[in-house]
Amino acid sequence: MRRLFASLLCAVALQAGCSEALTWRAVNHMIAADYPDVTALTTDSLAAQLADSTSPTPVLLDARSPDEYAVSHLRGARRVSPSADAYPALDTLASDAPIVVYCSVGYRSAGVVQALQTQGFSRVYNLKGSIFRWANEGRPVYRNGEPVSAVHPYDASWGQLLTDSLRASPSSESL
Repeated sequence: MRRLFASLLCAVALQAGCSEALTWRAVNHMIAADYPDVTALTTDSLAAQLADSTSPTPVLLDARSPDEYAVSHLRGARRVSPSADAYPALDTLASDAPIVVYCSVGYRSAGVVQALQTQGFSRVYNLKGSIFRWANEGRPVYRNGEPVSAVHPYDASWGQLLTDSLRASPSSESL
């Protein structure tokens, strides 16, 4: 029942044109309801970790579709399928290696975090607000190693959480 309520709250907030803050609260509530054991990491914390040359750089995993990833992603991120059962690209990582997973808003990536926790990874985090929040805060995203000012909006509803100027146009979605 809690999951259904959280999903409905999020859908209503998006469709009703509620404030961005209220809609993000609904999104965060939905993620927490469906993935209560997943630990979130803020964009500020990730930015600090990436800037700190004295600590290990976390492995960044992008849990979006190939088309979304092609428009832009965080520097150095590896794309993974959010529906995968296993992640062989991570087989050589120590179970305590820091891993941060993101998607558009944090829902798909929470599922990947949960799967990785089940596989024994102990320092795996879901990026709160994911790439939408990261980009909305003016942090860099990349395509082919170059900074860009576009993010795939996922769809018309979820794309409302992305700053208008960052929303990739249909022509850039097929890059």
